[in-house]
Amino acid sequence: MAVPGKKASQKFSFTLSQGGAEDFDIYCEICDRADIRLPTFGYCVDCEEHLCQSCFNTHKLPKPLRHHQLLDKDHMPQQQKLHGSSKSTSNPQTGNLTKPCTKHSKEVIKFYCHDHNALICSVCVTLEHTPTSCHVDYIPNISGQIIGSIELKQTLKDINELRNKCSQITSGLKQRVATSTTSLKDAIAEIDNYREEINKRLNELENAVKYTATTIQQDNNNKLKTTETTCNAINKSFQASVDTLKHLNSNKKTDQLFTELKIAQQLIQDNSNLISQLQTLNDIDDYIFIPNKCIKKVLQDENSLGTLSSKKLKQPAEPNNQDAVAMKLSTPRSIYAKTSSDEKICSISGIAVSPQNQLFAADSESIKMININSGAIKHVHLKSGPWDITMVTKDSLAVTLPDIETIQFISFSPDSLSLKNKLKVDGQCYGISHHQGKLAVTFKNPAKLQIMDLKGNAKITVDKDSNGGDIFSYPWYVTTNSHSIYVSDYDKRVVLRFNWQGEMIGSVGMRGPSGITLLDDGSFLVNSYKSDCIHRVSGDCKDSKTILEDVEYPQAACWCAENSALCVSRNNFYSVDSDDNYIKVYKMV
Repeated sequence: MAVPGKKASQKFSFTLSQGGAEDFDIYCEICDRADIRLPTFGYCVDCEEHLCQSCFNTHKLPKPLRHHQLLDKDHMPQQQKLHGSSKSTSNPQTGNLTKPCTKHSKEVIKFYCHDHNALICSVCVTLEHTPTSCHVDYIPNISGQIIGSIELKQTLKDINELRNKCSQITSGLKQRVATSTTSLKDAIAEIDNYREEINKRLNELENAVKYTATTIQQDNNNKLKTTETTCNAINKSFQASVDTLKHLNSNKKTDQLFTELKIAQQLIQDNSNLISQLQTLNDIDDYIFIPNKCIKKVLQDENSLGTLSSKKLKQPAEPNNQDAVAMKLSTPRSIYAKTSSDEKICSISGIAVSPQNQLFAADSESIKMININSGAIKHVHLKSGPWDITMVTKDSLAVTLPDIETIQFISFSPDSLSLKNKLKVDGQCYGISHHQGKLAVTFKNPAKLQIMDLKGNAKITVDKDSNGGDIFSYPWYVTTNSHSIYVSDYDKRVVLRFNWQGEMIGSVGMRGPSGITLLDDGSFLVNSYKSDCIHRVSGDCKDSKTILEDVEYPQAACWCAENSALCVSRNNFYSVDSDDNYIKVYKMV
């Protein structure tokens, strides 16, 4: 075995470098096995051996070696891997090159093309990345410098950033899927409610037709009964007359017979007129049911009970800040809310208006329904004092009862109010607002905002900020639309804006904000109880303007879109005041 620095045999001395063995560190490995040390002229990639000029020129002559890849001196590895007992001076990781080429599966990746940023094998070098066209390096020659390099650190950093992005995307998507799932559950509940409304209406129509049939049947029976009674009386009188006439005729009592005969003739005349007035067979009809073709056609033509639409498509545009604060209201009209059965002054803490111009007031221990036009009042008594009230459907309300931690549902018609189901909640519920099958409810003790469905299932609870502090102190009233929830906090002197995911997205400060109500353009009105005024605020809470002043103790507020009117209740908590019996109605001019 050759050792570094050993002289070659004399018969091969003509091939040695004139400078001696120490002048070259890389030598021909084939000749070295014959104990001859000759300088390297090139490299065979397949054999992984350095070759002298003679071995290089003759390397491809044998048939098995014709496809070997040869590298010249400028492109060959500059470190030598010694076989056998020789110590290697090459990169110790050279033997770790085992990854197969993506294009040539039987070849191992051993080279790197700088021009194409590609890991390649010897076949790739031969066919596509030749030394004359590309800057190609043998990987063991350049791999040593990568340990702890900036390139490695940057790559690890890039990988970590992408992994974090993937985690954020996955986490965000999970949250959106959860929110979407909740919305779909709510949509299914709305479908069920809609179906119940359709069933209810169809039942009403069915009952109306059946009632008509029953009425006709009862009328027929009455006609029959009247006719039978009359005919029986006539037959009885005729039978008595016949019996009398036959008896007198048999006994030849002429005078009496003459008299009874004339009486019988008058009886015939009188009863003939009466019989002519009786119901005949022509007065009784047979009936068939003819279905309503419109309903039948709708059921035949329609392919769906309804559609599912993305809420994004229905999101109203954010209001224009400047337009949101321009408003002028007329001198108010007063509606008297006290009834003859009320023993105390009214204490109206919540109001709502239906599309049919019915004004609802939460007063003491009852809910009152006031006809805005006539002033007529209907009421229903409650087991506990109500606070706030909201429309749920066209014929039902939801009312908060804070003292018994309950939400009471109430149905109504033009002439009556009736209690329906109720929900038990986990706290003193005050403000309440309904939107698209969801309830936004404010609580005191503990102070929080909850978003729940109509069955009382809490979906989102808002009570703490990002630092763990309390968001609310005394959240009094709440109002909602498609993109926002607005809460007035009396003690903190602020109206807070949230989205339906419970994230706070805006706020506006004022003294003692109380009742709050939305306008058609997305802006809202809010009473300032301590300032005796009413403000109009843009939907993004960035602009506010006082539109009414000298409004004493304004409590609840409700906007009537049909009449473009603002309804405001008055509530003097400091003393008994008969003015609290009135609700003020301001028309927009």
